[in-house]
Amino acid sequence: MSANENLSAAAARATLDKQRAAYLANEPWTAEQRIELIDRAIGMLVNHQEEIVEALAADFGHRSRDFSRMYDVLSPLASLKYAKANLAEWMKPDTRATNRGEAWVQYQPKGVVGILTAWNFPAVMIFGGLADALAAGNRVMLKLSEFNPKTSDLFARLFAEVYAEDEVAVVTGGPEVGQAFCSLPFDHLLFTGATSIGKHVMRAAAENLVPVTLELGGKSPTIISRSADLKTAVTKILTAKLHNAGQICLAPDYVFVPEELQDEFVAAAQEVVAKLFPTLKDNPDYTSVINARHFERLHGYLNEAREAGVELIELNPAGEDFSGQPHHKMIPTLLRNPGDDLKVMQDELFGPLLPFKPYKDITDVVAFINARPRPLGLYYFGQDAAEESLVLRRTCSGGVTINNALQHAGVDTMPFGGVGASGMGCYHGFDGFKTFSHAKSILRSADGPDLMRPPYVDQVRQIVGSLITR
Repeated sequence: MSANENLSAAAARATLDKQRAAYLANEPWTAEQRIELIDRAIGMLVNHQEEIVEALAADFGHRSRDFSRMYDVLSPLASLKYAKANLAEWMKPDTRATNRGEAWVQYQPKGVVGILTAWNFPAVMIFGGLADALAAGNRVMLKLSEFNPKTSDLFARLFAEVYAEDEVAVVTGGPEVGQAFCSLPFDHLLFTGATSIGKHVMRAAAENLVPVTLELGGKSPTIISRSADLKTAVTKILTAKLHNAGQICLAPDYVFVPEELQDEFVAAAQEVVAKLFPTLKDNPDYTSVINARHFERLHGYLNEAREAGVELIELNPAGEDFSGQPHHKMIPTLLRNPGDDLKVMQDELFGPLLPFKPYKDITDVVAFINARPRPLGLYYFGQDAAEESLVLRRTCSGGVTINNALQHAGVDTMPFGGVGASGMGCYHGFDGFKTFSHAKSILRSADGPDLMRPPYVDQVRQIVGSLITR
């Protein structure tokens, strides 16, 4: 670790100590105080939306400004407003039934929450976790990604202007600072990123027994049923896949297509992309791959598949030449039935590549999915109720959207998270409030004689005996 990184790690620990001291020295924030803190975040997004959009465009080389405004301004704004509107109700004691007196659960702030964000949707991850953590009454430390330095530097400045350091603080730096951040004794740690990194995060947090919520990713499968309207299904799949050029943890990662509909699937995909993006290279709506390393990684998948004899189908409506471009835009590409041993079927793609696999029977699809790590999302397109029920019963994923993709993650009334290799724990809305709260059980004992203690007289034996029944 360099001298600057050592300084950053030491500063992060000092900030944690300052936040914890402030938390312990003061009464928990009231509902009104929490609302005011969330209002500051809302104001930040509204007042600085253009700066946020421009910073994201600069970090990506090119990112659709309309897309950024919808997904990295409007979407987190909705989460903040939802938490603001509901946190007073969430804070109320939860009464529980008992014959031993008066019982309730009191939701108490955990203290200091650490949030480690990824680069693909920085504002969504910053403000989504922040909304839940502030609603629960916690102080918050944010470690922002080094892969979008302009966006991270902007938010570091804005947060310093809007919050005191003992309320919400931002930490920036490279992997070494991130590792040091994960090793801090937070009261809870939320991480969004790759499964491989999630293992290191969990290992570091375990040293201090810090509870973690891991929102990871994986290969989210998509199923097109024979009962689906193929054109509609392909439109929604490609729309979701090409959001952010596929750089979404929940993006459809591969598609199951009935074996007799493969050619129709390809034709529909070509038609859909031509409508969404008549041109690609200079189209302001089509986003670039984030950097050269990921650009080369994705082309490595294509090269391996090509050498293995896989048919690659470019979705390039205007037949544009992408050589010599100033950014890292990629041609959306279908891969017809690649071998399961290829990296394109092993790694989370995080780019505009879409393998598709033929199938005969839905049970084969379920078996294929269940033989692999559990994904963050699963998408089913169709109108067959029995088939839909089979998929829901027999597969396990973080969440499911039926007849669309991605959308379950945007519903604040539902928990969002993974399972197994795609993550653990959940947040969003009330579920996020509970994640960042300690649910403290409280019993006010009823008055009366306590017969259940020595000496155990006959009366006690009779009571116990009468209760031991089927």
